[in-house]
Amino acid sequence: MTDDVSRRRFIGSAGAAFGLAVGDTLLAQAQGEGGGGKKIKVVGVSCSPRKGKSTAEALGICLEEARKVSDAIEIELIELAGLKIPGQVAVGIPLDEGERDDFPELAPKLSDPGVAAIILGTPVYFGNMTYLCKAFLDRWITFRQNNFALSGKIGAVLAVGGSRNGGQELTIQSVQTVLMAHEMLVVGEGRPTAHWGGTLWSKDDSVAADEFGLTTARNLGKRVAEVALNRR
Repeated sequence: MTDDVSRRRFIGSAGAAFGLAVGDTLLAQAQGEGGGGKKIKVVGVSCSPRKGKSTAEALGICLEEARKVSDAIEIELIELAGLKIPGQVAVGIPLDEGERDDFPELAPKLSDPGVAAIILGTPVYFGNMTYLCKAFLDRWITFRQNNFALSGKIGAVLAVGGSRNGGQELTIQSVQTVLMAHEMLVVGEGRPTAHWGGTLWSKDDSVAADEFGLTTARNLGKRVAEVALNRR
């Protein structure tokens, strides 16, 4: 082996080791700041019309994994079930007299500068998001109209289907398209699965039996938290 080849290999190995060391140091510093430092909030939104079912369960697992990354992480789960979110308001169609609209109360919770990340969870309806999720995201037009209020926040998605291959990835990508339109920083789940998001299937209204899906949900929460910590 020539001296030139040996030198290049040494430099490459040293550079890789340096990069890993710096990354580990930054994460360790971020994790160590949790005691009295600024808190980082990660919000999960369940877009299932059924309260407390498998999508909320999956999001709860995802959020708990995010919280484990650092004491600096705060989590909150919001369920849209039971709320009235009329989608037509997004295109200027007024509500009927006396019709309830719960979106205005939710909007400030999402645009709050203290919220670093939003994880959306939706069941899969015929290969796509629920009607409730679509209406909710249509109402996000208000954020674009208000100086892109979600710009720079981390966005992530998980989907729960009725079978292992029930359209979860297609649904995730559909929701991610909306997040990108708001200048959010979209991330998928982290290693070792490292694809587009949490992909789970529900049996008897629970994701507990889906070990692989639970892994993707946990990896998603961990990845979201790590990115949030490294950006603050």
